[in-house]
Amino acid sequence: MINKKADQVVDSAFSTKDPAKPTEKKDNPPATANEQKKEVAVTSPAAGQPSLETYSKFDFTPGEKVIFFEDFSQDNVGDFPALWNTNSSAEVVTTNLFPGRWMKFSTREAIWTDALLTLPDNYTIEFDVIPVKGEEDLMAGYGVRLMQSINARAFDHGSVPGKAGFSFFCDYTGRSGYRTYINGPEGEGLGITGYKDDKHFYQTLNQQYHISIWIQKSRVRLYLDENKLIDLPKAFPVSSVKMDRLRFEEGAAMVNNIRIAAGNPDMRNKLITEGKLVSYGIYFDVNSDKVKPESYGTLKLIADVLKENPGVKINIIGHTDADGNDAANLDLSRRRAAAVKTELVSNFGLAASSIETDGKGESQPIAPNDSNTNKALNRRVEFIKL
Repeated sequence: MINKKADQVVDSAFSTKDPAKPTEKKDNPPATANEQKKEVAVTSPAAGQPSLETYSKFDFTPGEKVIFFEDFSQDNVGDFPALWNTNSSAEVVTTNLFPGRWMKFSTREAIWTDALLTLPDNYTIEFDVIPVKGEEDLMAGYGVRLMQSINARAFDHGSVPGKAGFSFFCDYTGRSGYRTYINGPEGEGLGITGYKDDKHFYQTLNQQYHISIWIQKSRVRLYLDENKLIDLPKAFPVSSVKMDRLRFEEGAAMVNNIRIAAGNPDMRNKLITEGKLVSYGIYFDVNSDKVKPESYGTLKLIADVLKENPGVKINIIGHTDADGNDAANLDLSRRRAAAVKTELVSNFGLAASSIETDGKGESQPIAPNDSNTNKALNRRVEFIKL
């Protein structure tokens, strides 16, 4: 009965009416005042989100250079998102249970990145996902596929589409599974299939999860929140495999904050030798200075560098994109820098006297504020050696 009530609350909280564009969006747009009046004021069933401390074994580090970012802020609520394609359907929605705009789908087909992605040997993919009810009014699970396409302009059919792929899926019970494949003679016998049967890692309806995928040449690692579910050292032992498309498919879910970034940050060299480290791996709640727990891996690496160099003092500087009010952005950037200091001191044992903080708001962009990806480049935390 409790689960049924929670399902009804989530269903009732969806909005597909087109709200006014937010004036102070940071990372994701908040609900407007009109939306808040229309939506039921309820507590998220995902209340009690994990703290930074619970990620103590989380060794994932996001890529250094953002090459694709999608939070659907450029799309009207109720529309199909502009940067994607489908042979089925999806729409952008808002809900007062989870901030921001989400792409919600319920399909037996697929939604994919419209333009092909140019991906290097080493990169990371992250997104937030919420399993929702499917066509039969029950949890349907969902799939996400990273693939090398054959048809650059349309859908690649079949259970093993494209030239090669890595598929991660959550089935209707909440169990996670995976599959790798390389089509053609060179991939014969190289496919890998498996499941994560531990029920501690099952996903449930209407709960938000953070998926992190780490690609290093042929190695694939995948994390569900702070837990490593998959580590395949030889997922793609063929040099011709070059992934170029991301797909969501065969189920029902909402997804948001899709981030693809290249390379592994050389934090020690950049901070100690070059004197400046620009980090995109420290995440915050929307319009908030609350450090999200998936920032743990990045913060730990920074803390390790500073512990190895105890005489070094740093200045942490927060930056935002240009959306919203200038003064609010400046204040937010300062509070976020201070929050990073607090985490480094309280959770990693650094001396508060060795860390200064500041914020520049939107005043020092490093890219035009003309796309979601460029705005993601401007939202950053910088560490300056003093």
